[in-house]
Order: sequence, then structure tokens, then C-alpha cells
Amino acid sequence: MQPFDYGSPFPSRRSPVMARHGMVATSHPLAVAAGLEVLREGGNAVDAAIATAAALTVVEPTSNGLGSDAFALVWDGTRLHGLNASGRSPRRLTAQLVREAGFSVMPIDGWLPVTVPGAVSGWVALSRRFGRLSFRRLFQPAIRFAEEGHPVPPLTARAWQFAERRFGAREDFRAAFLPGGRAPRAGELFRLPEQAETLRSIGESEGEAFYRGELASRMVAHAEAQGGLLAQEDLADHEPEWVEPLGMSRRGYRLWELPPNGQGVVALEALGLLDPLDLGSELLAGRRLHLLVEALRAAFADAYAHVADPTVTRVPASRLLEAGYLDERRRLLGEHRNPQIASGRPGTGDTVYLCTADAEGRMVSFIQSNYMGFGSGVVVPGTGIALQNRGAGFTLEEGHPNQVGPGKRPFHTIIPAFLSTEAGEPLAALGVMGGDMQPQGHLQVLLSLLDHRLDPQAALDAPRVHLLPDGRVALEPGIPAEAREDLARRGHTLAADMGLFGFGGGQIIWRDAGQGVYIAGSDPRKDGLAMGF
Repeated sequence: MQPFDYGSPFPSRRSPVMARHGMVATSHPLAVAAGLEVLREGGNAVDAAIATAAALTVVEPTSNGLGSDAFALVWDGTRLHGLNASGRSPRRLTAQLVREAGFSVMPIDGWLPVTVPGAVSGWVALSRRFGRLSFRRLFQPAIRFAEEGHPVPPLTARAWQFAERRFGAREDFRAAFLPGGRAPRAGELFRLPEQAETLRSIGESEGEAFYRGELASRMVAHAEAQGGLLAQEDLADHEPEWVEPLGMSRRGYRLWELPPNGQGVVALEALGLLDPLDLGSELLAGRRLHLLVEALRAAFADAYAHVADPTVTRVPASRLLEAGYLDERRRLLGEHRNPQIASGRPGTGDTVYLCTADAEGRMVSFIQSNYMGFGSGVVVPGTGIALQNRGAGFTLEEGHPNQVGPGKRPFHTIIPAFLSTEAGEPLAALGVMGGDMQPQGHLQVLLSLLDHRLDPQAALDAPRVHLLPDGRVALEPGIPAEAREDLARRGHTLAADMGLFGFGGGQIIWRDAGQGVYIAGSDPRKDGLAMGF
């Protein structure tokens, strides 16, 4: 690839960050500092990723926590590895039980959507396979932030206020995350010493306390006291899974995503649909955005019909990416919105993202999340463990592969990504947070990098479109009026402004092997940054 056209034409005016020996990028500056601290001490990119992830559970609890799930793509210097550290539903959870509780769709709050937290197991698996420093060492920055306190940055403070309105009536949530009865304001210090003790216990036991020890017992006791279904065996039996990444090519490059139960296949299928099409030379032209939206509509329709726990799904994700199937689906894409787009029939057979890189060429693309901002609202007393609401990703539809049931992994939104050359040379760890915006962000950022030669920071700065679940299209400020009018003429219904949180937020670390330099960017829609040395 030719050098980037440096110089962002977009409002952030941030420059990309460049360094030789190591790089960390994520959505909170203190978490970046935690990763860099570990790198400077001799840790590698995997150690830095774990330290950064642990710190994020403390400093950005609005988006992730110790009750999160996690996924990772790791370039070990030779090949790419995938890790699925998502948890399963409790063994006692059934669709009938949810209906008997009075719900016609999966609830998003309380105990019913709580699934086994997988992030801690992911940290352990990564450290055992690739880490260099001791596991307990990686938690020191996070423990320090929790004990001594950390100033809350502006965007995190805004998200915290939303959570106050949503969960303020829950005693367990108030006790941990609403000091003085309210969300902390921007610039205020927040301390949670009990989370420091939890992190210390996780580090010293290499996660055993969390799944089979005292912390597990506390989670189960809280569930039993409040009518939750999480049981000791649900936690004790949990294991993360190493998986083979899926890829899709474009112009000599290859985008890598993890296979289901995540939605990474949406980005891959949409990329495959667009690859032979002429998208034009203008980044924000109406026709280009129209084709992008239509490809995403087709890919999402397939994902919502077929993506589920891979042990129960009837359609392997690889079938959605076969050339013949993509040719068939591509016929749905025309010059106007196609109201007939639905799922095809292939043959059967609020989140944090971080990326790290080290001097020896290792790169990590990592994502973890409680799902909907503090997750379920359930907090285990005395631990700082806020439990995710990933079970909200299930459906109650009878016979659907993603129907809620015992011991299943739900449809997942969080997805890390990785870019290589077609020949297999590593190029970039990248990701975009934000629910169903994630594969849409991956696709848009990737095309900005490859087709328009935007540097990593400019590719993140560029205004985005967001295809909403109801079919409307949200357009970020900065998209020209002519493009908006063109999309409307092509049959798209445009949504009102979604505000700052409606278009995701991401990070990129790009590897320039020829110069021996890493080039990084961090999304201005988040509080974070990229730093290296």
C-alpha cells in the first residue's frame, strides 16, 4: 500500500501517533498509561492488552466491567489467533421461564439477561499462552486506580448519568457506583476499594477465585438472594475457546473477524458484497453511502437469521461468505433502496475496545463489554462486579437458532478486527465500539484506509452512517447536504441526529514494517487516545 495521505480534513484535527517500540490505544487515557507501564517494564503486547483491559474495568465502568465478556485477535509474530471468551446462559434459563415472568421479548435489566462473565477467563487464557510478565503484575495499575481514585472524564461522566437514571433504584448499584447518591461528575474522583480487592484476588489466583472460589460464591449468593439463576456450576464449568478467524479479501488485503456467536460476519459479508462494485472516488458521496447501507442491510438480515451459538446454529458463518452466495445476494443491490431485502438461504452445514503492539511485532485487537452501559444493573455487593446483560441478545422466537435456552451463548455484538495483506503479513489491529454500529464501523473505517488512503486517525475521524435496526439511516454531522438529499431520493428514510454516542468509537494501530514504525489513531468520539514510545 502506498503511504497514507496524511492530514485530516475532519474536525478533530488530531494527528496520528507514531512510535517504534510499542503502542497502546483505547478509550481512556489512564488505561493507555497502564498498558504502556507494562510494555516499558518488559511486557509484551498481550501483557499490555490485559493490563489495559483490567484498568478499563475500573476507569470506564459505564462500558465494561469484571462482569463482561471479551474477544481477542492476537498476532503472535507468526500467525493470527482468535479467542472467544463469552459466557453461556445459566442452565436453568428457558424461554418458558422468561415468558412466565411476563416478558414477550428478552428483558435488558435485572437477573434474567445475566450470563456467565467471560472476560476474566479471557485474560487468563491470553496470559498463559502468550504473556511474559506474571499475571498478578498486570493488575497493579488497575488496583491503584481503584484504591486511590481516578478523575472521571467528560464523556464517561455523561454515560454515568444515563446509568443513574436507569439503575438508581437498585440498592446494589447505588452502593457501588453512585457515591453520595448520584453519578460522579466530570473531574470528580471516584474510588471503589472493594474492586481493588477483587482485582487483587483475581490476579493472585489466576482467575480461580472468580470462577471457583470466594468471588464465585458471592455472585451465586447474590443471585440466590434476589431470585437470579446463576449457579456455582455455571461459573465453574466456564471455559474460553480458541477459534479460527474468518477473513474476506479486498484489493490485496484481508479483513479478519471472529466467527459467531459474534456479528463480525456482517462486516465480512458486506465487504464481500461491495468488493467488485465501483463505489466511486468520493468518500462521502450519496451513491457510495447508499451502496454501503444496502450491503449492510443484506448482511444484517443474514446475521439476525443465522448467527447464534455455533454449537446449535444450522448455517456455518463460512457459508455466508462463499462466492456463489455473495453473487446471489449482490443482485439485491441496485441504485435505489430495495424494500425486498431479507435473509437469504445459504446451504446448511456500550463497550470498550483496545489495541496494543510491541517492539517484536506482536499485535492485539481486544474488546470487552457489559453490553448496555453497566449491563444488567446487578452489582455483587462488596466486589465491584457489575454483571453483564448479554442474555438480552437472545430471542424468544420458537425454533430460532438464537432462541434463549440453558447453557447457550447469545448473539454477540462485540467484535475485534485485524487487517493483513493477502499474503498474510500483519498490517493493523482495529475496532469500533457501539452495538450494531461495530461491523458498520469496521467496514467504513476499512474502506477509508484502503480505498481513500486516509491515515488511521483520519479514518476514525471521518463522518459515519449508521443503519438502524428499523431500517432508517442516521447520518453524522459532516456528511454533505448533497449526500443526504441523494440518499433520500434513493428511498432511504433518514433519522434525526443521534448525538455523540450514536456512531461508535474506535482505535487503530497500523504497522509499517518497512519503516519499523507503528501508526495509531484514537476516536475523538471517546475520551481516549493512542500513545507509544
